Amino acid sequence: MSILVLGANGQVGFELLRALSPFGPIDCTSRSGRLPGLARCHALDIADPEAAATLIERLRPRVVVNSAAYTAVDRAEDEPELAFRVNAEAVGAVAVACARQQAWLLHYSTDYVFPGDSTRPWREEDATAPLGVYGASKRAGELAVQSSGCAHFILRTAWVYAARGQNFLRTMLRLAGERPQLSVVADQRGAPTPARWIAAATAALLARTDLDSHQGELLHLTAAGECSWHDFACAIFEEAVAAGLIAAAPEVRAIGTANYPTKAKRPAYSRLDNARLQQRHGLALPDWRIGLQQVIAELAGG
Repeated sequence: MSILVLGANGQVGFELLRALSPFGPIDCTSRSGRLPGLARCHALDIADPEAAATLIERLRPRVVVNSAAYTAVDRAEDEPELAFRVNAEAVGAVAVACARQQAWLLHYSTDYVFPGDSTRPWREEDATAPLGVYGASKRAGELAVQSSGCAHFILRTAWVYAARGQNFLRTMLRLAGERPQLSVVADQRGAPTPARWIAAATAALLARTDLDSHQGELLHLTAAGECSWHDFACAIFEEAVAAGLIAAAPEVRAIGTANYPTKAKRPAYSRLDNARLQQRHGLALPDWRIGLQQVIAELAGG
């Protein structure tokens, strides 16, 4: 099976290269066109929709996995045109190119398409109402895929982190060495989900799907359980001390969102309901704490 991974230098993209390797040779893209040890990496600016479509038409892959995205939530409020060009216009161009080539598209979306005011985990059929530019651009990308005519999976995930890249876990570990006390928001809840789990679930979904007959669907994909950012920070420090990554945990004060103002409004409740993924495809991710232990172990092992 020929596969093209867009955005292979990101958190999920990097893990996809490992998870999808059993399917055969993989082409991938990065902005520079270079990734260590990968000869089949192509330079691509995902902000150029025409370039993405042209690459797909040239390579003619059976499956395109789009892990490229504009994810600067606060900066998106100041540059909405770029956010929409990457997360909506380019996604639409990729989807149309896939439809023309009869290629499958796996595309990742986000909990930010929801307003965050639910009292239960969000289901795929729930009405969307993004609170800011980032969420609105990702929702526009979903709609572009769904209207393109290509066979697809849209996988919504949330609170993604990994042992590499820029993410909450790595920020907390850095701050632990700089400050004796931290203040972390305690009234936003979700499920921290390792990028490696997302990639592994993507590979499993591909392996279990008849690409010749299945036309695609929208699915939620996050770790089980839920916590607040404050809970997550405390767990990070507990596991990091046990693994010897840090000598001692800083004091972690719980604060409200109102005490940590940001340019873009965040959803208060980001828990996604994964029942459809389990019922239809037999896939379920473990509890978020297990994922944290695995990522900390990866960091501790070098």
